[in-house]
Amino acid sequence: MSTPDLNLLITLDVLLAEGSVARAAKRLRLSPSAMSRALARLRETTGDPLLVRAGRGLVATPRALELRERVSQLVQEAEAVLRPAEQPDLTQLVRTFTLRTSEGFVENFGAQLIARIAEQAPGVRLRFMHKPDKDSTALRDGTVDLETGVVGKSAGPELRTQGLFRDRFIGVVRIGHPLSEGEITPARYAAGSHISVSRRGLDKGPIDEALVPLEHQTVTIVAGFSTALALARTTDLIASVPERHTASLREGMHSFVLPVALPMFTVAMLWHPRLDADPVHKWLRSCVRGVCAQ
Repeated sequence: MSTPDLNLLITLDVLLAEGSVARAAKRLRLSPSAMSRALARLRETTGDPLLVRAGRGLVATPRALELRERVSQLVQEAEAVLRPAEQPDLTQLVRTFTLRTSEGFVENFGAQLIARIAEQAPGVRLRFMHKPDKDSTALRDGTVDLETGVVGKSAGPELRTQGLFRDRFIGVVRIGHPLSEGEITPARYAAGSHISVSRRGLDKGPIDEALVPLEHQTVTIVAGFSTALALARTTDLIASVPERHTASLREGMHSFVLPVALPMFTVAMLWHPRLDADPVHKWLRSCVRGVCAQ
């Protein structure tokens, strides 16, 4: 069985509404002969005359009258499907978004983001998940709506990304620590006892690589920056952490610019292309951008 030409539905809808080949042709910007050919195809497809001559005009057959309301509804629904999605009423929106975030994001930006979301869309709930790796499978399969962090080589090439802010590593010690006073030289910094941060438990990170020319001692390796700061707060250990990501976690501690050269990096948000045009997801992304820009 051949596939029907669905464009004929639009033609049939207009013909039944106008009751005239000439008026239907004008409305669809076709020639009368082209409209007559379309009517002939409709008659062949439906097996019914649909419109028959009565005096100088045309009248609908019982089959046409039966189809008129259904055809009109189908055309309206098809037009609605093909129109761009409308911006929903955020005050009536009920939805849960899952965000997979890097260490420190929730602690520093979570409260402001939740407040902004609640003000604009009180029915929206945020679910924050820890980000143990850079694997993008969760974004691809839809279990995560949005992710934040440094874009890694393992991220799927199809993912959409947008930078949120630039960050850099800084040193952090407790108040009263020897490094809380005086100039921080590479030698003084390297001479201290360090905390290394590695989600995968690796022995060496970017700080260790920068200190290769200098002898230094890594006392412990932890999985996150919050753990590193908690240890540094109550010991003489030195934590080296991202500045913006740990702003609230470092309150009551002494922070300093690292005396070794490390490149800055960009923290971005990532999402799957299937959500790129979703108006609600666009709104969520704008909220995240706004909070991070403050």
